[in-house]
Amino acid sequence: MSQPHVPHAPAPGTPVLPLAVLLDAPGLGLTLVAGPRDDRLIGTIGTTELPEPAPYLYGGELLLTAGVRFPPTAEAVDAYVRSVVEAGVAALGFGVAPVYDEVPAVLVEACERHRLPLVRVPPATPFVAVNRAAYQFMAEARSRDLREVSEAQSALASAAGRPDPLPAVLHQLAARLGAWAALFDAGGQELFTAGTRPGAPAPRQLRELAARTSARAADRGPGAPPAAAAEHAAGRHLTVHTLPGGLALGLAAEAPPTGVHRSVTGVAAVLLSLLTSPRHALGADSSTAGALVRLLLGGAPADAADLLHPGGSWVVVRGRRGRPGPEADPVRLAALGTALGTPYLDVSGTSLLALVPGAGPADPDAAARLGWTLGVSAPAGPDGLPHAATHAERALRRALAAGLPAARQHTEALSVHALVDEEDARAHAEAVFAPLAGAAAPGAAVLLETLRTWLAHHGSWDRTAAALELHRNTVRQRIARTGELLGADLSDADVRMELWFALRRLPGERPRRT
Repeated sequence: MSQPHVPHAPAPGTPVLPLAVLLDAPGLGLTLVAGPRDDRLIGTIGTTELPEPAPYLYGGELLLTAGVRFPPTAEAVDAYVRSVVEAGVAALGFGVAPVYDEVPAVLVEACERHRLPLVRVPPATPFVAVNRAAYQFMAEARSRDLREVSEAQSALASAAGRPDPLPAVLHQLAARLGAWAALFDAGGQELFTAGTRPGAPAPRQLRELAARTSARAADRGPGAPPAAAAEHAAGRHLTVHTLPGGLALGLAAEAPPTGVHRSVTGVAAVLLSLLTSPRHALGADSSTAGALVRLLLGGAPADAADLLHPGGSWVVVRGRRGRPGPEADPVRLAALGTALGTPYLDVSGTSLLALVPGAGPADPDAAARLGWTLGVSAPAGPDGLPHAATHAERALRRALAAGLPAARQHTEALSVHALVDEEDARAHAEAVFAPLAGAAAPGAAVLLETLRTWLAHHGSWDRTAAALELHRNTVRQRIARTGELLGADLSDADVRMELWFALRRLPGERPRRT
């Protein structure tokens, strides 16, 4: 039995036309009389009357013949069809008249046997009309493809200029391709994703393909060109493109990628490579350099802040990473900076301190996927940043104790605090906690912080211990010691309330009202 006919694929970038488009074209009158009815792609139209045309074929043609020098026997016809199939012809078109009144039956049988689509060309349709129609359709399709690529390039470029460029570019790419897009680190961990997440096992398979492809790229050494890989698994077409710095762009789609999709993916890969470069991650521009020079030469923080973010407020972010990782990895710094919406990061081990211009982190969920738990202050001016850092640290402790990805500083517009004069309230608070001043080890500051955290967690020993990273018995001992020094019954809710109000009025506890 003959093997199934697999025509040669047209070269990448070559205009192609589904055979069905020609069969449906008005005015041509083409009819499929033999062979499979699958949607063969036509790369070109060829005309021949040679008895052995195979040596002159490239593959992917709709080969037209009127049978002028057609083989005379059934065996020769079979050999003719077999040879053009082996040459990669996509389909055969037979013109009825002037030699034959109808498509020869032996040709129909041979094409059925070798699974080659056979098209009847009626007498009123000249071959040049088929050729002209095919290339008109191809030109229209090429124009549509170019327009689609141009629109996608514009959308991707606009996304790259947003405050959150990495997720924005991925979102545009996923929307244009109808695919799930993911940005992976060298180990296959998802940094950012966009589009509808496919069902298992596609995400795992894409992650593993990304890790293998990145490992092969790393083995080739620095400076090697980006690598790509593709697999078809679980009804999904998976593709991976490596990026500089160990990143990989992965795509999972239901349909195989088209030429347009490959062009759009190439543009996105270039943009993502630029966005994750060390220079972009560190924000090396003239404003940053100017601010650094001012600080090193003794300038005020407010002057430097005005260069970086003129006239605006800042948010302080404290972070804790739950799993170890390379501290100075520029790729991870770029991903974290994009998630927070700032290049102003200080990462030391598992700790993070960041300054975010404006209202706060761009995508805290993305930071959580990178392994970070965040505490976020309220917006503050340059002079209020030290206080904002204190509040960000306390918000981080709340997030760690509650198992949340992030927690923000509590703010209030009008409250009981506003009914008491600021100076009187501060003097009262200092008097309340004065007995702690002479406390023995661990000292007044530690006892005060333990009391503050315990009250903030409503007297929960376990949550306070988690926030302070202490044993619960240590928390109990410190709270008991604090109660003794203050002469206060901490089991009384009214006493705890009074202490909480006093704590909030200690210097550095609350941002000043303007």
